[in-house]
Amino acid sequence: MTISNSRFSFFFLLIIFFAGIQQANSQVLPVDTVLNKKRLYLMTGAEAIAISATYSGLYMLWYKDYSLGRFHTFNDNSEWLQMDKVGHATASYFVGKLGYDLMRGVGLDKRNSLIYGGGIGLFYLTGVEIMDGFSNGWGFSYGDMIANTAGAALFIGQQWAFDKQIVSMKFSYSPSLYAPYRPDLLGDNSIQRALKDYNGQTYWLSVNLKSLMPDQKILPDWLNLAFGYGANGMLGGFSNPTGSEYPQIERYRQFYISPDIDWTRVPVKSKYLKFALEVLSFIKMPAPALELGNGKVRLRAIHF
Repeated sequence: MTISNSRFSFFFLLIIFFAGIQQANSQVLPVDTVLNKKRLYLMTGAEAIAISATYSGLYMLWYKDYSLGRFHTFNDNSEWLQMDKVGHATASYFVGKLGYDLMRGVGLDKRNSLIYGGGIGLFYLTGVEIMDGFSNGWGFSYGDMIANTAGAALFIGQQWAFDKQIVSMKFSYSPSLYAPYRPDLLGDNSIQRALKDYNGQTYWLSVNLKSLMPDQKILPDWLNLAFGYGANGMLGGFSNPTGSEYPQIERYRQFYISPDIDWTRVPVKSKYLKFALEVLSFIKMPAPALELGNGKVRLRAIHF
């Protein structure tokens, strides 16, 4: 099922929590040192508590009003012009990235860090899909699982092959015109709309140029080129409602090209600033963008 509504807020909180304990952990034990079992158990316990807490919160806010039944599936592959699928991949990618950094920070070797840390986003989202599968209000989505797996594979594959992330997944948001028409579905305040309204969300593949062209001395280490995907005109998951109270608008996809910054490559010494940049690495920097959508090409001075 969709990653929208209150669920995205839980994923974002999980990302911030993992970033926090990863940064706190990195201040004590640098990467590639001897395995510190005490800190490994501590970090694993913190992860388990964070995941259990978000599962409990999701149940209270999402599942408790629906009865449980036999495990079943639901085909939502055409919902929200696949924006929710890209959101699943992004969440799986970024939680896996932070999980890997945590395991490396306690001295676990690369292979086991990828297994136990890099796949934690996929593990977590698989649990959500299983909960969907037993809820009569929802259903297990194969499309979601493919997206979850793709996000984890993007991180694990790059880290295994190159020992770094050449391509990162990111998120950005700017308010859309459509949330006021359906505040129950798209949010009735700014925070809810950032989490619910797919019309205002953009998901990005951000490519580090220095990694592709290491011999180019003029390129700074932190400069990226980002390719974005968004959608607009959506007042419902599968189709727009009819009626005089709703505008009759076309649903369409949007594609973007924009410069970006890899915040993790910006050299800073402050541990607090490093933590802030670790969280910011999930967010695409506002910048000029070339947009292709609805048969038109537009140059946006700033796209969020």
